[in-house]
Amino acid sequence: MTISTKEDIFYEGGPAGGDLIINLMAGITLIGLPFTFGALVRALWVRYKITSRRVSVTGGWLGRNKTQVVYSQITEIRAIPRGLGSYGDMVLVLKDGARLEMRSIPNFRETETFILEKIKNTSKNMVEKDVQGFSNQ
Repeated sequence: MTISTKEDIFYEGGPAGGDLIINLMAGITLIGLPFTFGALVRALWVRYKITSRRVSVTGGWLGRNKTQVVYSQITEIRAIPRGLGSYGDMVLVLKDGARLEMRSIPNFRETETFILEKIKNTSKNMVEKDVQGFSNQ
């Protein structure tokens, strides 16, 4: 699927379905109820879009918040598997120290590899570009 000639979609959708199923089963106990509510909110209102140019996360109450991060702003990725490795959580650490958490990403290992490749390509392109601007001559 293509947004424009320069932006291809790698993943677009919500959190992994296994997260909701596991947390619904945990909701049988009183201790698991907060996790169940969190999984329901994520399943209803959180959407991820990972393209060749940026990472977008739509979430918040009723999906009203949207965060977009271009690859040149990402300095580090931290990922951890969940759900027996079928999905996982990811934290994108940005240049200004901010963090973007993405929970229950399906195929998170492939997603992490994709994002790492884009970060390397972006930093490589920035080094190769000539500096343009005003000169003191």
